[in-house]
Amino acid sequence: MPHTIAVAGKGGVGKTTTCGMLIDYLCKKDQGPVLVVDADANSNLNEVLGVEVETSLGAIREEMAQAEMKGSIPAGMTKADYANFKFNSALIEEDEFDMLVMGRTQGKGCYCYVNGVLKTLVDKYAKNYSYVVMDNEAGLEHVARGTLPHVDTMLLISDCSRRGIQAVARVAEMIEEMELKPGRIGLIVNRAPNGELDQGVLEEIQRHNLNLIGVLPQDEGVYRCDCNGEPSARLPESNPVKQALRGIMQNLGL
Repeated sequence: MPHTIAVAGKGGVGKTTTCGMLIDYLCKKDQGPVLVVDADANSNLNEVLGVEVETSLGAIREEMAQAEMKGSIPAGMTKADYANFKFNSALIEEDEFDMLVMGRTQGKGCYCYVNGVLKTLVDKYAKNYSYVVMDNEAGLEHVARGTLPHVDTMLLISDCSRRGIQAVARVAEMIEEMELKPGRIGLIVNRAPNGELDQGVLEEIQRHNLNLIGVLPQDEGVYRCDCNGEPSARLPESNPVKQALRGIMQNLGL
């Protein structure tokens, strides 16, 4: 079974950037293939990784709906055969990792179906990989739905503000309330000036009994990548954020 890692946190805290650098770290360990799952409907993990995405599960779902409405499903194929063929084509294959992208859907009430497809595909492919990494939406919908069969490592990402810590503490409470029981759970605080946390932020972390496993510094290189639309996961290994994240992963035994 692969080691599964889920990354969660509210929007705007650098969760996807952190996830992209984590994937880059795992790939460079050269200890087996990585399956990347972008489970955020507002998908942009591919931009952090520098991957062109031609389709997503949401886009395929819409294409199938149009084909059924217009009667353009290929002759000799049932709707189930067509769906199986199309969704199996959603796996993006790169040299160092493969990727599934959920993406958006246009119709109302479509996400349950796409969520189900995502779970089916993860179940089908996961056994072929050493690591599965899932970038979640601000909540924990996909983890709660069992898209990953089990979470070995749950990483909660926050910025270095008291409100950010309070938000991620609510996510931690959700994990406990839903009895998700990941193998381990840890907090990474992002964008800390000089890589250091204010005493008030540390007190907030302690107040919520969060397991702080590392701090990532505020970094001009990451900021420039975001501004210029460049893949921050491809920053040099000397980048301060990459160095700090590498230390965190090594301490976790990953």
